[in-house]
Amino acid sequence: MEFTPWTLLTDLGLIGLLLVIGTIIRAKLRPVQSLLIPASVIAGFLGLFLGPEFLGLLPFSEHLGTYASVLIAVIFACLAFAGDFDLRKIGRPLANFASYSVLIYSSQVAIGALVGLAILAPLLGTPDGFGLLLFAGWVGGFGSAAAIGGVFEDSGWEGAQSLAFTSATVGMLIAIIGGVIQAKVAANRGHVNEFQGMRHLPRDIRTGVLDGDEDPSPIGNHRFSSASIESLMFQVSIIVALTAGAYGVNEILGGLFPDVAFPLFSLAFILGLVLRWLMSVTSTSRHMDKESLRSISGSSTDVLVVCGIASIAPSVVADNWLALTILFVVGLGILLVLGLVMAPRVLGDAWFEKQLFTWGWGTGTVAMGIAMLRIVDPRLRSNTLEQYSVATIPNTAVEITAVTFTPVLVLAGSAWAVVGIYGAIAVVGLAIPLVLLRGQRQAAKSGAA
Repeated sequence: MEFTPWTLLTDLGLIGLLLVIGTIIRAKLRPVQSLLIPASVIAGFLGLFLGPEFLGLLPFSEHLGTYASVLIAVIFACLAFAGDFDLRKIGRPLANFASYSVLIYSSQVAIGALVGLAILAPLLGTPDGFGLLLFAGWVGGFGSAAAIGGVFEDSGWEGAQSLAFTSATVGMLIAIIGGVIQAKVAANRGHVNEFQGMRHLPRDIRTGVLDGDEDPSPIGNHRFSSASIESLMFQVSIIVALTAGAYGVNEILGGLFPDVAFPLFSLAFILGLVLRWLMSVTSTSRHMDKESLRSISGSSTDVLVVCGIASIAPSVVADNWLALTILFVVGLGILLVLGLVMAPRVLGDAWFEKQLFTWGWGTGTVAMGIAMLRIVDPRLRSNTLEQYSVATIPNTAVEITAVTFTPVLVLAGSAWAVVGIYGAIAVVGLAIPLVLLRGQRQAAKSGAA
């Protein structure tokens, strides 16, 4: 099928229609509200069952899965400007939370890779990179799933992107179902005081629709006069230009090094950092609006989720169901052990609220983590989000390097290096809070003496 602008319009029109329907379903159906399922996930499942893979009622083009590679490059280009990379903001009070976040991420990378190499590859014949699907879909979310799945698919692993999107979809469902169950159990055990049942959640959290009597928060700020250019258009222009520039660089590198696959999203991120630095030294960075960039990134993520779920190939998933099941059980075990054994000992005050938040983003997305947090802390009194906004700084470095370099190491024949590197990072993430906790206990004993 020839790809034309009308093909793109048709696909975007169908995606938009599904997102509107998903939003209405979330706003009106109580069973969906009780599970806090995002509209994009609903839209994705509708696209999967109504699309070419099942009923064939929606005329999606064969390029539906390809859009993910473009969207993830857009998301990483936004991250280069909207992210906060100042490590000086990390202080001792936040060290435990930061270390715990790093531990969540790195343990999924290391243990997932270990299971893939030591169990799945010899017993089930899976590729060496199969274990990376755990962190790619869970703690990485649909963005990392698109990135890593795309790299493996381009390198000859047929169906890798469908498997990565399947991992992300399962992770999202585990985030929702597991988070709701944990909230109810914690309420019965007295770990949280403000959760009184799903019916008592704020209406906007249940329905996904903000009440009209609330002051709406802006999705961006004007940086230019509309007499010259719309501010949002300027932000979009920068991001689109960066993404296209990354594609151009990728084509040049592909011609120079035909045997090496350079991830498009990594190039978009690097070009974004370079442009951010140039704008900083020329005192023009004030023209970039972080809130607008976050809106662009969030919108791209919504579309990415729909494309990802709707493009899943059921036959590929069916052929790998056993390996996926083993990998997901291992991932669930990692999160349960860290969340129920480690978190109470190292996260301090409001440990359960912080743990439930990390459960949400550790299996789905940061947005899902916020949704889980609002269940047990509807007024956000635990200061979890404020602490996470700073604690995520070192974790961002771990995430970007993992998404960028782990597929490269696997394709280069150094898959075991992934286990060693991220296993070491996990050990550090585990050791720091334990050392700080021991120091606090010794200080308390000295004070008592």
